[in-house]
Amino acid sequence: MSEFVDWPIETQVPVGLAILLPGQNYPATMPLLTFAGHAVLERGWRVRAVSWDAPDLDLRPKIDWVGAQLREAVGEFDGRVLVVGKSLGTCSADYAARHDYDAIWLTPLLHLPDVVEAMTRNSGRQLLVGGTEDPAWDLEAADLIGGDVVQIEGADHGMFAHDAVRSAELHVDVTRAIVQWLRVLP
Repeated sequence: MSEFVDWPIETQVPVGLAILLPGQNYPATMPLLTFAGHAVLERGWRVRAVSWDAPDLDLRPKIDWVGAQLREAVGEFDGRVLVVGKSLGTCSADYAARHDYDAIWLTPLLHLPDVVEAMTRNSGRQLLVGGTEDPAWDLEAADLIGGDVVQIEGADHGMFAHDAVRSAELHVDVTRAIVQWLRVLP
């Protein structure tokens, strides 16, 4: 079962609803999703952070389960939706593609053909961010998907390096990429 936390919004008429989907062991309170959440909030989006205790499932049931969590998080909202998924959260790509949701995919699971195929079908705008030291990252697959791609040199699956200062810099690089991408999002 998932829980949802709506962040306070400062504008009366939000651009839309941004859903933060965590990783298996990477909650929305961790840096990538927190900074992404602040970036979309600053651009006028309403932010809903999802937390979950994801079950251990095979791939297809996992994709269906994560998609169902996205569906529940969107609920009755009738407007623009932006998905911000980290790792396991990127398994929502199939549901996002069926609804043409714009998406920011952080450390997407591009080693899974079903995830790549779903992202390829999405006609919404997509930003894919991954690191060269992440075994789930595949630059060739990212380029084939057709969205905007940012590859972070030396970053692992958590967007960390083997140096604390460099790790902080990596998170700044990702946040800058998100802010730039949001500026041109219609």
